[in-house]
Amino acid sequence: MSKIVKNIKEQKKIDKAPFKDYWGKENYIFLVLSLVVLVIGYYVMTIGPWDSTLSMEVSPIILLIAYLILIPLTLFFKIPTKIKQKFNVPGKD
Repeated sequence: MSKIVKNIKEQKKIDKAPFKDYWGKENYIFLVLSLVVLVIGYYVMTIGPWDSTLSMEVSPIILLIAYLILIPLTLFFKIPTKIKQKFNVPGKD
């Protein structure tokens, strides 16, 4: 019987991660923006007495915007390659 001999180079082939360097400059801007909005939301919650309009209505709306819109936008935002090429936007693909 003959044995199948595999090439050593084929065995040591390392696959690159598909999400390597996924975040660009825009993602970090959205991250900082979302953290600032979170801090503002929690700060507004501490202003005035516990049953004030700011603490009970405005602050939760600010926090919902940060948690439900800005943080997911930070995680999933990516400029499409066609737009990068059209407007000559620097960045990694």
